[in-house]
This record gives sequence, C-alpha cells and structure tokens, in this order.
Amino acid sequence: MRDLPPTLGALVHGFFADYLPLQRSVRPATVRSYRDGLRLFLRFVARDCRRKITALEPSDLTFERVLAFLRYLEEERRNHPRTRNQRLALLHGLFEYLAERVPELLSTAQRVAAVRPKLTPPLEPHHLGRDQLRALFARMRQEPEILRDRVLLLFLYNTGARVQEASDLRVGNLDLGAQPRARLHGKGDKWRVCPLWAETAEGLSELLRREATVDEPDAPVFVSRRGGPLSRYGIYKIVRRHAAPLDGPPLGSDARRVTPHVLRHTTAVHLLESGVDINVIRGWLGHVRLTTTERYAEIPAHLKEAALALCESPGQRDPGTPRQPRWQTDDDLLAWLSSL
Repeated sequence: MRDLPPTLGALVHGFFADYLPLQRSVRPATVRSYRDGLRLFLRFVARDCRRKITALEPSDLTFERVLAFLRYLEEERRNHPRTRNQRLALLHGLFEYLAERVPELLSTAQRVAAVRPKLTPPLEPHHLGRDQLRALFARMRQEPEILRDRVLLLFLYNTGARVQEASDLRVGNLDLGAQPRARLHGKGDKWRVCPLWAETAEGLSELLRREATVDEPDAPVFVSRRGGPLSRYGIYKIVRRHAAPLDGPPLGSDARRVTPHVLRHTTAVHLLESGVDINVIRGWLGHVRLTTTERYAEIPAHLKEAALALCESPGQRDPGTPRQPRWQTDDDLLAWLSSL
C-alpha cells in the first residue's frame, strides 16, 4: 500500500514545530516572524487560486506565485525592501524544507532559491553619548520605585544584550559573586558569557532580593506585573519611556528614537572608543561574522581625528618607537579584558 503524499497542512506544521525550532535552532522571535509571513503568503495563494486555505495543496505553491507575492508586498502593501527581503528569507527556508519532503517541488525550490534579496542601504548608525547615558541613569536613580527598569537598562548597556536575550535571562544564568557575570542565550542556540560591572551586579542582587527569586534558578530576572518574564515588546516600551528625552533630531523622515537596539549599538561604540579590539567586541555582542560587528561599531568622528593625529608626517615628529595603542597601556582595561 503506497503512502499518501503529505498534505500542505502537515508540511507547514512540521516546518514550524520541528524544522525551525529543533533542527535549525531558530529563535522564537524569528519563528513568529516567519509565521506572520507565511500567513500572508498562504492568504495570497488562496486568493489567487480562488480556494480556501484549507483546500490548498503543495503543488499550488508555484514559482510564479512566489514572484507575484513579492511584487504584492512592494506594490500593494507598500512594504520596505527590507521587509520584502525578510519574507523572501522565509520562502527560501520553506521551499528548501518542501523540496526534501516533496521531490516534485525540487525544481520550484531551486528557482525560488535563485531569487536574490534586493540591495538596501545600511541603516544610519545611532548611539548615545556618555553624557546622555549619565543623564539617563542619574534621572532614574532619583526614582527608587523603578528599580527593575533602571537595572534592565543598565544590564542592556553593560552586556549589549539583544532584547530576546534579556527576556530569556533566568536567575540561574547569573553569577553575582567575586567576578560577576551573565550567561546569555543568543541566536543560533549559542551561549556567551559577559562580565558585569559591580554596579550592575549590585542592582541585580537587589532586584532578586525584592522579587524573592534569589534561590529560584528558573525564575525570570526581569519580571512583568503579571509575574512572568518581560516580553520583547515590554522591554521595548520600558526603554522608550525612560529614554524618550534623549531622542535626537530627525534623520530624513525617521526620528532618532532610542530603542534597545540603540543601547546595543552604544555598547559596541563605547567599547571601540575604549580601545577594545574589534574581535573582542564581536564575541561580546555574540556576532558570528566580524562584518556584522563592523556595521554596529561605526567608528566615531573623534576617533578618526585621533587616528589622523597619529599619522603625522615624519618631519613633524621625532623618530622613535611607535606609540602603543591606548588599550595596551591601560592596566585597568587589560585586567578587565583578561577576566573575559
């Protein structure tokens, strides 16, 4: 007796329940983004086929409909090319999965794989200055009732953590002893360790004592009013509320809003300003590729000016031993790097 071919519903369920989270270790936030994108795609295909979604078959997912869907996103939904590229990444992964389980779709999957993302200009980097951060935390220290929010922002700046990493942080991931540090669970199911400042560790200890979760390793560190872990959106709202006075002037048509991602970028820039090697920053932020870190840590203008001053012509300087980089002569910074 021949096995029946898998239905589209079974394939979609396997894609989200097994392939993405278990085989590819895709983070929950990415899974949700893919879910939203596939919902749009299936609605588009059903409308084009003039059938209900429940009546669709794998053979209805044609290459021509993929191209029409991408045009629909840009022309009718007015999506930005970056959004279009994100939906295309979903379709690449989906058709790769389908080709393994429905050989008849291999040709279609190969054609979909050949569709390239559109080139988009890099986002203008935006980070906070040290004076802005001092003002932010000085204002928050005057309000003891917002201990959780202050410790959250300090933790984000100290570690450069992604929003999901802060949401997933559990008490057992913290070591608040003599050398305080936090273990962060990042993209690709990878873990990394970030040392903590004494101020961050003290704030976290106080927060855990207040929440009475010091002895509960599985308890979330940053708790919502309902008692569960803060969501990504909840963290975003907290950062926006406290950092709103720091919003910069408009950049083109978009205001320079301070978000958790801006704090992450600020961490990278301030590490770079302190003379920390770019590869150390890459490990600090949990990047797989150095090119990603280079995009985050755009070199500030004053560092470029300092570098220019070091490149004076031979006639303007006495010959001698080349100057050492600042971080090689800073004992405190060297000791800190050795603790990583």
